[in-house]
Amino acid sequence: MLLALAQWLQDDVSFLRVFNYLTFRAVMANLTALVIGLSCGPWVIRKLTELKVGQAVRTDGPQSHLVKSGTPTMGGVLVILSIAISTLLWADLGNRFVWIVLLVTVGYGAIGWVDDYRKVVYRDPKGMSSREKFLWQTAIGLFAAIYLAFSVSETSNARVFELFVAWVQSGFTLTLPHQANLLVPFFKEISYPLGVAGFIVLTYLVIVGSSNAVNLTDGLDGLVIMPVVLVGSALGVFAYVMGSAVYSKYLLFPHIPGAGELLIFCSAMAGAGLAFLWFNAHPAQVFMGDVGALALGGALGTIAVIVRQEIVLFVMGGIFVVETVSVMLQVTWFKFTKRRYGEGRRLFRMAPLHHHFELGGWKETQVTVRFWIITLMLVLIGLSTLKLR
Repeated sequence: MLLALAQWLQDDVSFLRVFNYLTFRAVMANLTALVIGLSCGPWVIRKLTELKVGQAVRTDGPQSHLVKSGTPTMGGVLVILSIAISTLLWADLGNRFVWIVLLVTVGYGAIGWVDDYRKVVYRDPKGMSSREKFLWQTAIGLFAAIYLAFSVSETSNARVFELFVAWVQSGFTLTLPHQANLLVPFFKEISYPLGVAGFIVLTYLVIVGSSNAVNLTDGLDGLVIMPVVLVGSALGVFAYVMGSAVYSKYLLFPHIPGAGELLIFCSAMAGAGLAFLWFNAHPAQVFMGDVGALALGGALGTIAVIVRQEIVLFVMGGIFVVETVSVMLQVTWFKFTKRRYGEGRRLFRMAPLHHHFELGGWKETQVTVRFWIITLMLVLIGLSTLKLR
């Protein structure tokens, strides 16, 4: 919005030409989201408290968590609003990638909002049923996957629609350009063509998987938001490289026109995340809830697909992956042993994994900070793939 205004006035006010620089707008988007989050945070917390939107705490979990009962939840709405407002102000609103990432973020946030609202307002411990939640996640994820399959190399929505029609008319045999190939980290000449169907399936799995993985990780004060900030910032660097014809050629990455504009969104996400951490740090004044976790996870997955860094996201988001795998292993092993021995057994003291370490004697803050450190190391490994290829 401000970019269009600045371009309109720049002939009369030469200073406004600075708005044409992506890096300047990225810094301003970060600061804008940070200021919105810090200034509106107390008001949001008061409103959530007045609405009695309090978090219910598991009685079978760590006993130290019982004091958190009643803490306002659904604070993720503050993060989403900060990101959305900042992005709309500083991004190029003609960019197709900005809108698809916003759509996934807001769409998944809406799913989380309904789920949280049913849990804390209607006092329904189940919230949305797993089937209903998965259905809506699938609908949004598939729409984004189909759109991205034809927009990686195209800048016009009309052209994207034409390619989709051509794919259907060809009997679903249309091939995609090299920009849509699956890139393998550390190997500059190895990439795998996925085809339209393969691209759609992979994109769907990445978006839905990352959304649920971030949601599962959100269980301790400040635990999930800092990894989101770190991974999102790193993806912003990849977006900047992929969107630049010069840098992408130098680093031997495929050039994806328009991808650089996602740096604005990633910067806004970092600013909004740090602002939320101000209130979510131990002892938390507000919890993110599904409304924030599902939205941020979906955003990370969508951006990773656009910049063709699905495998790197798997590495940088290793904490999210391990937390998810711990839940899957725990449930699978419990069901298997119950069927075989008549009594369910556990692999971990409690899942997700952060509770396992808590019950093992780690303090909540120790778990959180150590997971942050691990994420930082994994992000640095992911960023090293920019040059080590």
